[in-house]
Amino acid sequence: MMTSLKTFLTLAVLMALPAAAPAQNVADVVSARLLPGWRMESGRHMAALQLKLAPGWKTYWRAPGDAGKPPSFDWSGSGNVAAVAVHWPVPHVFDQGGLRTLGYAGDVVLPVEITPARDGEPIALEGRIEIGVCEDICVPVTLVLGQSLPAAGGADGAIRAALADRPMSPEEAGVGRVVCRTEPIRDGMRLTVEMDLPRIAPAEDAVVEFDDPTVWVSEANATRTGGRLTAVAELLPADAAPFALARQDLRFTVLGAGRAVDIKGCTGAG
Repeated sequence: MMTSLKTFLTLAVLMALPAAAPAQNVADVVSARLLPGWRMESGRHMAALQLKLAPGWKTYWRAPGDAGKPPSFDWSGSGNVAAVAVHWPVPHVFDQGGLRTLGYAGDVVLPVEITPARDGEPIALEGRIEIGVCEDICVPVTLVLGQSLPAAGGADGAIRAALADRPMSPEEAGVGRVVCRTEPIRDGMRLTVEMDLPRIAPAEDAVVEFDDPTVWVSEANATRTGGRLTAVAELLPADAAPFALARQDLRFTVLGAGRAVDIKGCTGAG
């Protein structure tokens, strides 16, 4: 049980900044709160995490790219919560010192969909959320947030806008065949993905994700020939040992001009 149902926030820097970097007051960089949202007809509750970042600062998407800290969420202290799912708006692609990262700047709203353990009762949502925020330096930050979510509640325009800013499904984007080929390399595996996908923007980026967090996935090199986009990435386990690759555990996101397509799984080349 939470000790209080009032909204509270604790920001803690987990790691000291480099000695050469000036001291940074985290409260001047990012503020956060939970938006209480509303109870949906399905019985689930739609709330959101809202972050406000200082000008020039950014935070990261679920797959941060070449550098950065992916957000992590721990909702285990909540009451009347069976499951929590975070909805991710389309991220921005940042180029910082030749490194590609994916994330958000300014006012960020991440919708949080909660399945209650008991329908029709209030929810006591409590989360420990770890994020990275970066400008010229990067600061890991812990957010501890709590909010009472009544069974009633009105729709929130900021949450609805964030939900609308979602990637297209394969059907909406006109995705055809998605075929994967793999080949061993010295310290892991090279993955080539060929997607029959109409162009979504003049310049396109591709992101490859794999369910196993112990396997590092490189930035994907994306090239296009007509209606086919090819993405090549390397998957490197921590110990360079062989590992099983289930194609249904792969996820591909194609990004361009503020649009995105979310694709899960692929078939074998044969």
